[in-house]
Amino acid sequence: MRPARVMYGSHAVAEAVAACRPGVIATYQISPQTHIVERLTYLRASGQLNSEIVRAESEHSAFSVALGASLAGVRAYTASASQGVLLATEVFYTMAGMRLPVVMTITNRTVSTPLSIQPDHQDSMAIRDAGLIQFYVESLEEAYATHIQAFRVAEDPDVLLPAMVCMDGWILTHCYEPIQVPTAEEVDSYLPPFRPVQSLDPDRPLSWGAFVDDDSYMEYRWSVVEAMERAKAKIREVSRDYAARFGRSYGELVEPYCAEDAEIVLVAMGSVAGTMKETVDALIARGRKVGLVRIRCFRPFPWEDIVSSAPRAKVFAVLDRSVSLGGQGQIAADLRGYLHGQKSPAVIGFIGGIGGRDISPKAVEDMVALTERFLDEGKIPPAPVPLGLKTEVSSNG
Repeated sequence: MRPARVMYGSHAVAEAVAACRPGVIATYQISPQTHIVERLTYLRASGQLNSEIVRAESEHSAFSVALGASLAGVRAYTASASQGVLLATEVFYTMAGMRLPVVMTITNRTVSTPLSIQPDHQDSMAIRDAGLIQFYVESLEEAYATHIQAFRVAEDPDVLLPAMVCMDGWILTHCYEPIQVPTAEEVDSYLPPFRPVQSLDPDRPLSWGAFVDDDSYMEYRWSVVEAMERAKAKIREVSRDYAARFGRSYGELVEPYCAEDAEIVLVAMGSVAGTMKETVDALIARGRKVGLVRIRCFRPFPWEDIVSSAPRAKVFAVLDRSVSLGGQGQIAADLRGYLHGQKSPAVIGFIGGIGGRDISPKAVEDMVALTERFLDEGKIPPAPVPLGLKTEVSSNG
């Protein structure tokens, strides 16, 4: 086992990115992402990083710089959160449509209004359909590893899609955690240099982002659908190779935890999975048949892996830290959609942790107790169930 270093969250992400040797890093600071780009700037200024750092005037511009760098055939990176993600929405669709493998960190933070800087997943979920691979990490060490893996997946010629590594703001970005860090030589061996299939070249001119009419547009968009599907196999391959080389595994598309024999299977993603694992252990010790499937990759959606990880499940109790206003939680809705019409477990959707509200072990136990009650009554609620909602607090604008 390699020795562990105790590292500050944002600095660990910056060092992981630096180990990937990006040619261009585009920055615009927004909390809780700020310390990542600050650290990258320090590494550049101190001669530890040979990258061009571009300080943009907005998040839209920062993502556009990364897009242009990738188009020029350079490994590109950027980071943002919350309103910055929303501002750059247009660029995400362009990146995916142009098949540019930019890797970015999203330090998840809720969105306005009301104004808050606390973590949930509403920012990254807002662009879940833009064509980007989305990873969600539980721990700081997983965040370190996943950035390295994300470049390899995104840049694979069979994939060529942008990728986001989503990590809960403050909870992970501002914590300290022991991390087993690969050497620079090991990362170089695992992650080959970026070799674009095609790029801007005055000696070989091509048209990029050209106008397409109804006779071809659908085919272009469908190529992203097919690339997303191919990304599933690539993520499994890259994750297994990382585990074989470095002796650390964080799951592939999902990470099952005590799910093999569970009848009630919790489904969640992000740092809350750590609390859920502790609670699952406590419930199993009391004789409850409970497990967890942590979603590590939300896009492409790993419904096959969720279902196969829990062969004895009677119900999936899904926790979304985001809500589609007027709809449901996105994980629950996707899982229901894939399972509809099949002889399969029921799906109960819960909404919690919005605006950074803590999901405690007691909240997880309440989630399990409600699920048991719904099963006993034979009534599966079609609408999402809010966890810890204060009914005395309301707003009409």
